[in-house]
Amino acid sequence: MRKPLLVGLLLLSVLAFSQGAWIHAKAVLAQYLIADAWEQRLIGTKKPRPWSWADTWPVARLQAPALGVDQIVLAGASGRTLAFGPGHVPGSALPGEQGNSVISGHRDTHFRWLRKLQKKDELVIQRADGRYLRYRVEGMEVVSQEDTGVLRQTGDSVLHLITCYPFDALVPGGPLRYVVTAIPQERQGMF
Repeated sequence: MRKPLLVGLLLLSVLAFSQGAWIHAKAVLAQYLIADAWEQRLIGTKKPRPWSWADTWPVARLQAPALGVDQIVLAGASGRTLAFGPGHVPGSALPGEQGNSVISGHRDTHFRWLRKLQKKDELVIQRADGRYLRYRVEGMEVVSQEDTGVLRQTGDSVLHLITCYPFDALVPGGPLRYVVTAIPQERQGMF
């Protein structure tokens, strides 16, 4: 009687472990495919999809040198996109262009590093044309998810990074958002 139960539990454990390993393997492979698509973007391909059925493509590269962060920003901010990396919010300026550029990411994966970001830290954006732009973090704030002011377009160049808050919440989503505001360094006379 115990032996079939033990065998059943063992098989269930192996299945659960295998499923977790498969998800991790897909996530690692996806990052290689996204990096390859970014290289294709840099040589002029307009919308290089990381895999044939992808509904997203790389639009920029985001780096936080002080934290060792180097990520490819994908087009769109749907759940499917954010599962693979930070996403550019449609309707906002593309990173490095004039206007308000908004990038979002999950607080427990690709944007968990935002909690370590400090005021005056440098962020670097590489545009699809290969040009690098440097930004300086001006501030961080917690806002209600209902507060859409951060999405408003202005004439000034600004970069907003958004994730859910608090960082250690057990339940995904929630009513609060953590917003990092960064401005181009040339506006500060640093170029």
